[in-house]
Amino acid sequence: MQENSTTKVRSLWQEMVKAVKQEVVPAVGCTEPVSLALAAAMAAERLGKPAEKIEVRVSANMMKNGMGVIVPGTGMAGLLIAAAVGALGGDPQGKLEVLKKLTPKQVEAGKRMVAEKRVNIAIADVPNVLYSEAKVFHGEAWVKVCIADNHTHVIRIEQNGELVYQAEEQEEAAAEEAAYSLAGVRARDVFEFATQAPLESIAFIREAARINDALAEEGMNGRYGLHIGAMLNRQIEQGYLSDCLMMRVLMLTTAASDARMGGAPLPAITNSGSGNQGIAATVPVSVVARQLKADEETLTRALMLSHMMAIYIHSKLPKLSALCAVTTASMGAAAGMAWLLRKEFSAVSMAISSMIGDVAGMICDGAANSCAMKVSTAVSAACKAVLMALEGTRVTGDEGIVADDVDVSIANIGDLACKGMVQTDDQILQIMLNKSLDQA
Repeated sequence: MQENSTTKVRSLWQEMVKAVKQEVVPAVGCTEPVSLALAAAMAAERLGKPAEKIEVRVSANMMKNGMGVIVPGTGMAGLLIAAAVGALGGDPQGKLEVLKKLTPKQVEAGKRMVAEKRVNIAIADVPNVLYSEAKVFHGEAWVKVCIADNHTHVIRIEQNGELVYQAEEQEEAAAEEAAYSLAGVRARDVFEFATQAPLESIAFIREAARINDALAEEGMNGRYGLHIGAMLNRQIEQGYLSDCLMMRVLMLTTAASDARMGGAPLPAITNSGSGNQGIAATVPVSVVARQLKADEETLTRALMLSHMMAIYIHSKLPKLSALCAVTTASMGAAAGMAWLLRKEFSAVSMAISSMIGDVAGMICDGAANSCAMKVSTAVSAACKAVLMALEGTRVTGDEGIVADDVDVSIANIGDLACKGMVQTDDQILQIMLNKSLDQA
């Protein structure tokens, strides 16, 4: 009986390692426009001739998340420039780092293409929440690449009206088999995995701290986005704010988001398809670990707890929705910070519960520099929830959508996003589209 139980635990841990390796990956730039850039780069490569015109179609949620964010290396926001530079200089094998090798000449050519209105965009009538399609032309010749369901998953390629590739059911089934399963996983399982799994099996997560801490350092120079992190640092120097642990967590995490959303050419380690989620799940834990002078094993386990808890919570949500998933990623950070400060599941559970009672309803109104504001709000809530947990205090199951059982509370967030916020998502997109038309 004991052997069966041990085998089950090991199998569960293997699935969680697969989950983290699939969901925690590097990306240069916001993942929605980058996904479109990848489709354009792949289409241009197959076309084999210089791109002269591009027709873009994306799902409504991709449109929302790609309209306002700066594309790295370009200084411009939006899906049009992403498609242009993807076709002209993207690395079709680069996945979410497709724009890593852009040259200034390619960027200028992309800007000319957009200015000359040779990139057109429309919303695709598709059931996929995450969908991007780039049709790249040279004269009458063209190639179309379609990506759906995750940011790098090609489902269809056409060339000059002929089908070149179509993802078959067998391939989809194989992809599903290669993916991970979190069926039956609970928050305590995540806690036990992160704190007890063999260190060598989870050591890879330390790369998240190295990459996202570098992004935070880049953001502190104040050149990107809303430069909130740099502003907070100036307020500390002027005596308006305290130089305390909570403020350092807030300052550095926000600086990393400033850099990412403001177009810094450095990669971010993502979580669940989002760089901001990866930043929120990484930097707070890294800052607290440095404050405590934690050894490498302790940092590794705290990072794994944060990232895997964020993945577990996000698994209850749609890929993209009206709910800002930086809040759920910051719940992962709350778990990691709580464990660093008090190595008990009860502290982790209380911190997550309090966050659900605080910021679960924050909306996502597309990727933009203002995402750094949401990062600062969510990470601040995480710090507050952890401090409450250290005092044995939490939002209780008698309040709002919070339940006594943390897993029920997490499921309630999923219901809120999947069922309760669908109309909200439609309304957000309509407001954003109307604003774009007014500004045109």
